[in-house]
Amino acid sequence: MSKITSVVEQLVTPILEELNLELVDIEFVKDGRAWFLRVYIDTPQGGIDIDQCALVSERLSVVLDEKDPIAQNYYLEVSSPGAERPLKKESDYVKAVGKYIYVKTYEPIDGMKEFYGYLQANNEENLEIEIRVKTRKVLVKIEKEKIAKARLAIDFSSN
Repeated sequence: MSKITSVVEQLVTPILEELNLELVDIEFVKDGRAWFLRVYIDTPQGGIDIDQCALVSERLSVVLDEKDPIAQNYYLEVSSPGAERPLKKESDYVKAVGKYIYVKTYEPIDGMKEFYGYLQANNEENLEIEIRVKTRKVLVKIEKEKIAKARLAIDFSSN
């Protein structure tokens, strides 16, 4: 986590706690010529509305103007993580058991670095994902330290 996202996390956390919302992710990225500070929030039950995003944006904007932790100009965006919400914290993995997910690893496991499947099990060290290999279902064990990126996914094959 960069210094900026770390500082923003410290600033936004009290606002979210007061509103009973949770922080999903923070990104500080350059897109074209502009910088964007993106704060993704949700409710503990899942599902956030535009009014909640606007309220957090207004309150965070005041704090960011006051503390001024970011030197360059940027756009602040506060939004829902969407249907393909990232899985970052242990609590995210716990909630995702039984759901369809995408995992990308730093190094190949059984010759693959990208996995789409149903999260069957989660413990401190590993995830177990049931993936499809042609017509068979295969259980893959992935060490968490090898995960580069993980998120919920949409299973189009079941439609």
